[in-house]
Amino acid sequence: MVIEINKDIDRYQESVALGLSAKQLIFSVASVAVGGTLVLLLYRYIGLTGAAYVAIPCVAPIALGGFYSYNGMDFYEYMGKKLKFMFSNKPLTYLSTEGELAIAEYRMEELSTGRKKKGKQKAVKKDTAKVTEDNNTKQQAKNTEEFEAMKKKTKRMLFGLIGVIVAAVAGIMAYKYMQ
Repeated sequence: MVIEINKDIDRYQESVALGLSAKQLIFSVASVAVGGTLVLLLYRYIGLTGAAYVAIPCVAPIALGGFYSYNGMDFYEYMGKKLKFMFSNKPLTYLSTEGELAIAEYRMEELSTGRKKKGKQKAVKKDTAKVTEDNNTKQQAKNTEEFEAMKKKTKRMLFGLIGVIVAAVAGIMAYKYMQ
């Protein structure tokens, strides 16, 4: 008796109908129902093409909910995390606790191999630590400014996209109303 097992057992999915899993089938039916309803309701007012353009942005997230998967997350989990990181995430910066300071100390030792005055070396180490700390603070401030600038740019792009979509729908409806 031979029983064949799929080699990649982690990606195995049981098919319910037409090669689709239950989740995919449910989201497919839902997206077709929502899209069909929108087209039928809007067809009289803005025509078939306009109705299709309005229905596509409404149907796409529903369809993606059933089919899209990234790193084990479905579409809604992924977009939730992406929006959270876009709008409510604080910048994380790395501060080295030993790398730059250790290198600076090593360079100071190399420079002072001929002169071994302990008092001078301690002062040099303190000065090096201050310089390194100042550089880290400046880098943090720069990273924070860059992050805030990118955040503002992303928000403007998102609001602009929403404005364009609203203007397009209003234009289509005004055009159809005038005729």
